[in-house]
Amino acid sequence: MPIRYPPMAALRALDAAARFLSYTRAAHELNVTQSAISHQIRHLENLWELRLFERQGRRVVLTPEGQMLVPIVRQFLERLESTLSELKADEQRRSVRVSLLRSFAFKWLVPRLGHFNRRHPEIEVWLSTTDELVDFTGGQADIGIRLGHGQWPGLHSVLLLREYVFPVCSPQFLKQHGKPEKPADLLRYPLLRRYTQDITPRWRDWFHAAGVKVRKMPRGNLFSDTSMAIQAALDDQGVALARSAHVNDDVLSGRLVKLFTVHCTSEVAYYVVCAEGQQYKHAIKAFRDWLLEEAAVAQAEFDALIQPPIAQQASSPAAIPLK
Repeated sequence: MPIRYPPMAALRALDAAARFLSYTRAAHELNVTQSAISHQIRHLENLWELRLFERQGRRVVLTPEGQMLVPIVRQFLERLESTLSELKADEQRRSVRVSLLRSFAFKWLVPRLGHFNRRHPEIEVWLSTTDELVDFTGGQADIGIRLGHGQWPGLHSVLLLREYVFPVCSPQFLKQHGKPEKPADLLRYPLLRRYTQDITPRWRDWFHAAGVKVRKMPRGNLFSDTSMAIQAALDDQGVALARSAHVNDDVLSGRLVKLFTVHCTSEVAYYVVCAEGQQYKHAIKAFRDWLLEEAAVAQAEFDALIQPPIAQQASSPAAIPLK
């Protein structure tokens, strides 16, 4: 037999009567009559076919069944009240706090943020950059853009962008050092690298995809952040191994030059994430939907960028996805 669920008034009457162990005080708190509290308690007892209170003289006490049910009812009421408060605050706040990697913010999101502001002038965007995984349930952020495989416990995750990795440098650098004829020639150039090993693919992966054996990496400046290496490439300091999202706009504008048709397919991708159940909030949904629209355009540009002209395909080394 299916469970029959009681009205909210009856649950509130049960909670108040259990806290005070008095129908009179419960009635005073809920601004109803004592007979109304008594009626709601009887309704619950009839509905559930259980005794919830017993009279001991002029006072009431919970039965063992009542003692088991009251904490569950109280937890439900507290969670409902908390969720309703959050929803009301969200409607009033009309802001969204975004957590993401500094390099992705600097090279991809911030240049496009004006598009969102024009579409949703009522929503204020707060950006915070970090390499750490923030706690979405602790109020650190409403939505995040993460680099990974798309699986984080307790988070709603949607694929944003898949990337390719390839070498780039500035046109002025090529004028100064000459254009490399084949991938192995890059071993004679200063290569700009990250010194942390947590992000793949790396230079050795790209050389492997190009069919080049590397015994020793050439000298070149090392950086802790990808955006720093790309800025160094823009400043004519060497050749950087870059992700599509970080350099696509610079390549399309001519500020950077993509070298060779060889690329690695990144094992990880960018995902839009938020706490499970929060994806329906107005500000979060608006920002996520806009992100996905922008990413669809960018993904088409990424895909077109790594396709060599037809005349070059026969003579170019094959692109090898990173295993």
